[in-house]
Formats: sequence, C-alpha cells, structure tokens
Amino acid sequence: MVDYILVGLGLAGIAFCEKLEAHKKSYIVFDAGKEASSSVAGGLYNPVILKRFTPAWNAADQIKRIDPFYRNLESKLGVKLDYKQPVYRIFHSVEEQNLWFEALDKPQLEPFLSQKIHPNKNKVVVAPFGFGEVLHSGRIDTATLLEKYRDYLLKQDKLIENSFEHHKLQVSDALEYGSIKAKQIVFAEGFGLKHNPFFKNLPLVGNKGELLTIRAPELKLVTIVKSSIFIIPLGKDLYRVGATYNWKDKSVTTTKEAKEELLLKLDKIMKCSYEVVVQDAGIRPTVADRKPLVGRHPVYEE
Repeated sequence: MVDYILVGLGLAGIAFCEKLEAHKKSYIVFDAGKEASSSVAGGLYNPVILKRFTPAWNAADQIKRIDPFYRNLESKLGVKLDYKQPVYRIFHSVEEQNLWFEALDKPQLEPFLSQKIHPNKNKVVVAPFGFGEVLHSGRIDTATLLEKYRDYLLKQDKLIENSFEHHKLQVSDALEYGSIKAKQIVFAEGFGLKHNPFFKNLPLVGNKGELLTIRAPELKLVTIVKSSIFIIPLGKDLYRVGATYNWKDKSVTTTKEAKEELLLKLDKIMKCSYEVVVQDAGIRPTVADRKPLVGRHPVYEE
C-alpha cells in the first residue's frame, strides 16, 4: 500500500514527487521514458510573452518559486540545473523599441523588463536596432533533470519503467493496479492524457514543437536571444534553436519542413557558419487559456 500512484515523470511529475516527499507521503511512479515533451524542451523560463508584451500567467509567483525549487533539486541530485541567463529580445525597428517602452509602463511588466536598450556588439548577430533585456529569465537543463531524477527514484525502488495500462486500474475503496494498492492516483501524462479514459474529454489541444541543436563556434553568445525563434547557449559552442508550432501533426517524428523553417529564420538573424547536430520533436500539452489542467475527477472525487 502506498499513498499515491503517479503516472508520468516530466517536469510536472517531478514537481509532484517533490511535494509528496516534503509531506512524507509514500508513492510509486510509472513512466516508460518515451515521448516526454519535457525531455526535448528548450527549458527556457521567461516571465513575459514577447510577441504581445504581456505577462505570463502568475508570472511573479512562478518566478519567485523557481530559485528555491531548483536549488533544492541541484543539492539533492548533485548537478547543475538552473542557468540564469537574460533574454535579449531583438528589435527590428524603432517602432518595436517604442512598444517595449510602452510595455514598461504596465505595472505587471515593469519588474521584468530592463529600461536600457542594449546595442548589438556581436558581429554575427543581425540586430541593428539593439536588444531589450528580459529580467529574471534563464534555462533549466531539463534533459539532465529527467535523467538524474529517474536514477534517484530507481535507487529507491520508486520507479516502474513501464507504460501505465489504464484498463488495469481497479477503482473501489482503494485503488488497485496489479499488486499495488494506493489511496490516490495522479496522472501527469502531458499530451498522453488524450489517451487516458478517465480524463480524455479535457480540453487538451496539443501542439507539436520541433527544435534544433547547432554547433556555431563563431557565435559566442552568453545571453538567450529571442526573435521569431530563440537561440539558447548550452556551452561548448552548442545552441538550442526553436521552436516550431504545428497544431495538426501529433506525431513526435521530426520533419524536413520544420527544419527548413527554423533554419530560414535562423539565417535572418545570424550570419556565421554552423552545423545542425540534432533535431528533436515533442507535443506540448497546450490548452486554449495557457493555464494548467489541475483538479479531481468529477466522479471519483474521494
């Protein structure tokens, strides 16, 4: 008997494990390690939606929680996860500079936007009108986090590396799944929730994103650069470039079309040689209002 069965070990699943441990609850996790969007994510956290100059949902509260949460994980797992890096938003015109200063007048945005326009000093980046700097931003090394957290759970016999078969779950006074009994079950399956018979009717849309990892020795970026795409420095001349948005294709197969789209946009803002090291794809578990889906099942509420 455990307090919780948890299905899914992406970023949401890890956050829930941490909450369970903080409250001294017992649990077992099911995750086959396949097709998790968290594993291929750029890992960028940014309190401002730069396309519209609007704050992300609950931005101030979420930014406040990042430091203690990831400091604790870094100490627990013995790895570096949180890389503080400002986001430099490329200005393509004087009009875009003016929009930036208009956004600064909004109380919700003022803490996150620098009042200084940074001139472009990088000879291979195309930014004749300079950059606006987003504060309190950075990158989480999601691949390392997922790998090390899986190892952590395996050492404690808390991870079952198999897909969860929903039809085998027996719901009565206690939950039963094979030989495991639990008081509660939580599904943190990302877009996989669409195949969950208990929650398949939730308004989960799903959005395919593809990213590239490139090697560009001449680029020498230390900040994250954002235009129609982002470029995230990873170290050792490697950069993450993304991302595409495809609302129709729900496969995790990489495509030639997405690669061409990313490279076309990259070549408009970067003028140096590079090589594509790898291309990744994942399905974002998106919803129309950009807010998380959290709650109890309407029938099995207890």
